[in-house]
Amino acid sequence: MERRTLLRGLALGAAAAPAAALFGPGAAMAATNYYVATAEQVKNKVLVWNKNKGFSDANVHWSFSPGSGGWTNLSDVKIRSTSAQGWIALMVASGGKAGIVDIGSKKHTGLGDLKWSATPGGNPHAIERIPGNGSVVVASSNGHLTLYAPSSVGNLSSLAKVQTISLAGAHGVLWDPTYSLLWAIGKGVIKGYAVEGSRRGTRLKHYGAAVSIGSGNLGHDLQPDYSNKYRMLATATHGVYEINTAGGSFSARRISSQTRVKAYVRHSSGEAVSVRADNTGARTWGSPTVRFSASPDRTRSGAEFYKARIWTPNFE
Repeated sequence: MERRTLLRGLALGAAAAPAAALFGPGAAMAATNYYVATAEQVKNKVLVWNKNKGFSDANVHWSFSPGSGGWTNLSDVKIRSTSAQGWIALMVASGGKAGIVDIGSKKHTGLGDLKWSATPGGNPHAIERIPGNGSVVVASSNGHLTLYAPSSVGNLSSLAKVQTISLAGAHGVLWDPTYSLLWAIGKGVIKGYAVEGSRRGTRLKHYGAAVSIGSGNLGHDLQPDYSNKYRMLATATHGVYEINTAGGSFSARRISSQTRVKAYVRHSSGEAVSVRADNTGARTWGSPTVRFSASPDRTRSGAEFYKARIWTPNFE
């Protein structure tokens, strides 16, 4: 199906009635091994662990420590594979910064290891890369997406700002390889953007692809469902949602009415990984615990996790 035909024929989906919460033990068969990448805001580090090991300093697989300033309160990390650099980590912080680090032989990295950085401002909450094209998109919660495009696809340092798009409450961005769309979640809606052009001529264009999650429902996060290429997973004020994209008829179904869920992703085995704000302490929006639906939860004393992502470089 051609992209424009698909987009013209989309359907806006209303959220279904809440189902039972899907966060407890037994919600999936025991999952195979994988890494979990987290944005932790007390020590202000990106920390990656093997999910089957305790979340201790000794067990850290990889880390990024940017200090403070514009890098205060790390709010997202995504690990992506590239042709030129191999694995890279894309990160943003609510203090205003965005950046990319190569994941190579160095276990612990910092600002000196950044291959690219920028200041999109406006409380950056999420970041994504467009594969093949090499562009990067940042979502800022004060209401905009910022597109950075390269002069050379394999050169991270050549990324430069080329476009700003208004999206009220922009909190999450995710690349959908099935339909070659960049999805972004904001206030009451998830919008899909086609990618046009290349290099510095790259632009995002919204043709109408959208999923309603209800007015007054602020989106928090948007992640893949690795068990189904026709599904995405979203968290928002009123719960957790499955976004169905099969056949190009996009719709949302609420799968849990549990509130304050800041991150939710599903492994190919069916195991869900999530972070739910505990509404206590100086950072009421974080939690010291990363939850697993089919494995023991992992708690790090004194930590405040905001996001958790799945990374499977060596396991499958």
